[in-house]
Amino acid sequence: MTAAWGAGVVTQSSVADDAAASVSPMVSGFDRFARHQELPDSVAGSLLISELSCVACHAADHPWLQPKRGPRLSGAGFRLRPDWVRAYLADPSAVKPETTMPHALAQLPASQHDEAIDALVAFLETQQQPFPVIKAGGALPVIHEFWKRGDVDRGSKLYHTVGCVACHDADPDYETVESKPSAIDELLEQLDPEEIEDLGLASEARRVDSVPHSDLPNKYSLRSLTMMLLDPAKTRPSARMPSLRLSPLEAADIASYLLRDQASRSTEIEPSGASQELIEKGRALFVQLSCVACHDATGVQRVAVGRPLRDLNPGAAASCLDAPVGQMARYTLDDEQRSAIRARLGDHDIASPTTTADVDYRMLQLNCYGCHRRDDRGGVGRYRKAYFETVGHVDLGDEGKLPPTLGGVGRKLTPKALAAVFHPKTPSHRPFMTARMPSYSSETVSPLIAGFPAADRSDNADTMDLLPPDEAMAEAGRDLVNTGCVGCHAFRGESLPGVVGIDLAGTTNRVDSKWFYEFVLNPSAVKKRTRMPTFFPDGKSNRPELLGGDVQRQISAIWAYLKYLDKQPLPEKIETVRSANYELSPSEKPIVLRTFMQQAGTHAIAVGFPQGVHYAFDAERVQLAVGWKQRFLDARGTWFERFTPPADPLGEDEVTMPAVPLLVRDEDSGETPESRFGGFRLDSVGVPTFLYDVDGVRIEDRIEATGDGSLKRTLTFRGPTSGKSFVLVPHSAERLQPHGRSGFTDPQGLTITLSDDLAQTGTLIQTDQQTQWRIPLVRNPSKTVVMEYRW
Repeated sequence: MTAAWGAGVVTQSSVADDAAASVSPMVSGFDRFARHQELPDSVAGSLLISELSCVACHAADHPWLQPKRGPRLSGAGFRLRPDWVRAYLADPSAVKPETTMPHALAQLPASQHDEAIDALVAFLETQQQPFPVIKAGGALPVIHEFWKRGDVDRGSKLYHTVGCVACHDADPDYETVESKPSAIDELLEQLDPEEIEDLGLASEARRVDSVPHSDLPNKYSLRSLTMMLLDPAKTRPSARMPSLRLSPLEAADIASYLLRDQASRSTEIEPSGASQELIEKGRALFVQLSCVACHDATGVQRVAVGRPLRDLNPGAAASCLDAPVGQMARYTLDDEQRSAIRARLGDHDIASPTTTADVDYRMLQLNCYGCHRRDDRGGVGRYRKAYFETVGHVDLGDEGKLPPTLGGVGRKLTPKALAAVFHPKTPSHRPFMTARMPSYSSETVSPLIAGFPAADRSDNADTMDLLPPDEAMAEAGRDLVNTGCVGCHAFRGESLPGVVGIDLAGTTNRVDSKWFYEFVLNPSAVKKRTRMPTFFPDGKSNRPELLGGDVQRQISAIWAYLKYLDKQPLPEKIETVRSANYELSPSEKPIVLRTFMQQAGTHAIAVGFPQGVHYAFDAERVQLAVGWKQRFLDARGTWFERFTPPADPLGEDEVTMPAVPLLVRDEDSGETPESRFGGFRLDSVGVPTFLYDVDGVRIEDRIEATGDGSLKRTLTFRGPTSGKSFVLVPHSAERLQPHGRSGFTDPQGLTITLSDDLAQTGTLIQTDQQTQWRIPLVRNPSKTVVMEYRW
């Protein structure tokens, strides 16, 4: 192509100097994963070729290589400030660090840059597509000239909570709400870098880079930024910047926050009125410099500008990758990026990708991994979690505040429900989260809508419906959901006050029945680290009297109740609890209540006995937490003001149980074993037996009240064959006093005793200002231990 603006060529050395002074383009998926050898070479190179829009100039058929392209410029005259455009054209990476935009003017002699910039700015000022008119509706109030009504403080809160900081930097002065770190984050704090690497946790530990903003105060007016935030796809059809479902006023609030340092708070951008001659020169340059290859604009047409991608020589002395000349694009690539692109260019016979690989690749392109985790990849970065909150700061752990994992989502959701997730009018199924699921056009996410089911559903899966919707079973299902589900979930918009879980209405339309069956049967096997408890420990029902104790029939009954929920009465507790006496008083059999307690945390299981001796078990730390006597609990805090306040024992004589794990490795190992809670089962008289695993040792833990005011604890250990040595720690306190031959008493008056023969094998150990009573166990600790707690 003949140059219309002089024949000068930038030298290779000057381009290299410019590149060294700039920052390489940021591609989120490449920077987060490929730089740490977590992507195949074919994926890493394809991702860069796509995101740098190489195929906008060099044609290729492979779907992974199709170009992202740049923003539409058909409305740039009203949207972008001329001075910003001028500075950006002069040096893109200086104005927006890590931009994927090449330095288009670098192909002209430096002496022509100013004149070329004037012409291009003049042309872009003619791109004056009017802003859309936002019409008010019943659910969408629109204030007159809403873009002028933004509030910086409201915008700051929105920016830091709805999901913007999943990709972009947070304000270091923004104060987040302190919350308890997850178990994995606590572990990472205790490990050194080498240990983190050895345990395969490097991706969990590392800081995730942010997508940088441009110089927003000099780029946008209040109106143009507000309108962009309201509908990013109008100007950015690639959807790398998604819609966060903002209302007009919310968009104005965030725009006001982002432009808070703007010198002039003007709401409109006025074109300068350049001469027609200068405009036409700019139009010609827009084509000559290949801007038209990536950007749509009015009055210009795309033209073919380069050889097909497969005909390029990745090892050429001069190319877009290194030492470009003539009309070659000037990117500021680093060595890793060049290497990845060269590897992909040299692989012309790459195999057709699998559906699973297609899904992964589209998630990399759209940076879905910035929020979601799938197949041990991605998720909210460790240092961003604090900005993901629950409404009212309710402590639901990571599962309640972070976007859900997408592992197996193609099996979980029906195709219709999966497509609806991305639709802008679909209401949130997690209204307790402040972060919002972005909306996308169906064209943008069609590879995911079709790909998730194809990738996650086995071709030879059993097509039999495990949960046939038998309306006759709905009554039994109502009884079952009243036992546990009602404590965390809403039904048809109705719930116990304070309940913040997902509304189960419509579940049978959204969720696949086989997935539902597997999840309810064993939640942690389907979804790692879920807070959803199992009501069928070891595959057995807690309600043996219902439907013959048949687990599949019971889960089918729950499904039937949800299927016909619009015809069924709400769960009994929702209908009657407000008129009930909230004090729980066990009279004939024990009462077991999952609740939230200051003494036993957010996974507390409180157990009350007719004998007037009660306790709470902390299922998160997997240990007995507190005991008390006389009156049991007031359920109002659990059923109505959930979390605020936590449930407190009503009785007296409260004692705190030892805070150390009951079972630890022997003192020579220096290691803390991992505990995993597996639910509980109720016996014929209603006493729970807690089931958990400590480093391979399976434990059954039955704790019951006795007639003389104590607690009897029967522990059954079923040990592994690995040869590990364990120590039982029955008691621990600041100091312990002997109590006869077989027990010790702490300063609060709690006495714990064992059988004489076992107690005599123990020793007292002083550690970290604590005195511990330690009982060595044989290497295969399969045995039963009985302990008594008296106070």
